[in-house]
Amino acid sequence: MFKTDVLIIGAGAAGLFCAGVAVQKGLGVILIDHASKLAEKVRISGGGRSNFTNIDFDPHQPSKHFLSENPRFCTSALSRYGPKDFVQLMQTHRVPFHEKHKGQLFCDRSSEDLIQMLKRECELGTHGAQVQILQSCQMAQLNYHDHESPYYLAQTNQGNIQSRAVVVATGGLSIPQIGASDLGYRLAKQFGIRLTPTRPALVPLVFDQQTWSTFASLSGLSLPVTIHTGEGKNKAAFDEDLLFTHKGLSGPAALQISSYWREQTPLQINLLPNMALSEHLLTLKQQSKKLLLTELSTQLPNRLAQAWSQQNPEWMKSMPDLSHKSIQNIAQSLQNWQLTPQTTEGYKKAEVTAGGVDTRDLSQQTMQSKQAGLYFIGEVVDITGWLGGYNFQWAWSSAFACANGLASQLNKL
Repeated sequence: MFKTDVLIIGAGAAGLFCAGVAVQKGLGVILIDHASKLAEKVRISGGGRSNFTNIDFDPHQPSKHFLSENPRFCTSALSRYGPKDFVQLMQTHRVPFHEKHKGQLFCDRSSEDLIQMLKRECELGTHGAQVQILQSCQMAQLNYHDHESPYYLAQTNQGNIQSRAVVVATGGLSIPQIGASDLGYRLAKQFGIRLTPTRPALVPLVFDQQTWSTFASLSGLSLPVTIHTGEGKNKAAFDEDLLFTHKGLSGPAALQISSYWREQTPLQINLLPNMALSEHLLTLKQQSKKLLLTELSTQLPNRLAQAWSQQNPEWMKSMPDLSHKSIQNIAQSLQNWQLTPQTTEGYKKAEVTAGGVDTRDLSQQTMQSKQAGLYFIGEVVDITGWLGGYNFQWAWSSAFACANGLASQLNKL
């Protein structure tokens, strides 16, 4: 029988960081994970270099880059521990990093530097407190015993664990090939915590074969676009690079919009977002005798222009032979391309899981649920960040809020 102050289930980004903060506040921690490798999702993220936060984060609008049934829920945690705080931690541990596109910060060498830093944080316990990490640890059951001194009892394949509090940091359903599971959602249901529907997010989009037949040959082609979808609170737009695949669309533009996209909802894509195309073509009608295809090949990738011309014979006309209406229709088709994905590539290719533990049943200050002593942090919660380091930042922020909440509650008992 193990006895500890805090049992943390899930040794990923949120779980490891929560353990490090909690032990430095004098709390004993047992951190368990069913996988044999520690923080595997951290290891493979960002091409093996972990996009660990984003300095374009807006401290005045912490929920701007996050979606949820209640995006404002994340404001408290993000306001108290933001990107600057985590950057300072990286600098303290002398972990080299660099900024890439749109404020994204990556490790210079590898994600392993970040994992080792999180492990070192777990070794800095005060008042004799320690973090014990149990890997390949399968939990069979978790029960709450409501006595004068209430406690949780977890039954695992490595023995029973008695703790004063439990933190669920099990992640979501994305990337099952590295061990993702629904354990966190099952624990929430067991203790009467509500869930919002889950779905793959930051995931490539797929079209039916017939719709996509014209564009399948463009696989590997990339270009900057503006992409839109949705209405009301699901309305979103991004200026990012779009990547064509043999099945559909990927790249930052598709991944970002996928978090907001709903089935049977169309996308609107502007393939030439930085120009007034209709006016440009009307000017060329007066000045050029070249084919429309030739002129548009100077603005669009040649392969894309060729594919587009196969759908519209007007592209093979010379500029003077095009009517004003044809030019306006062509400009509209390129700058408001409307198409509806059939589906996504699912959890197997999704970077994160949207939905999860309902924030109505959690404290935004401490991440404690309505079940006393039971906390939820990171991806398992219904808070999903944009592409670019925001989901890692939510892991750090929610873990920090949780660890402080644990210390405040347990140290006074």
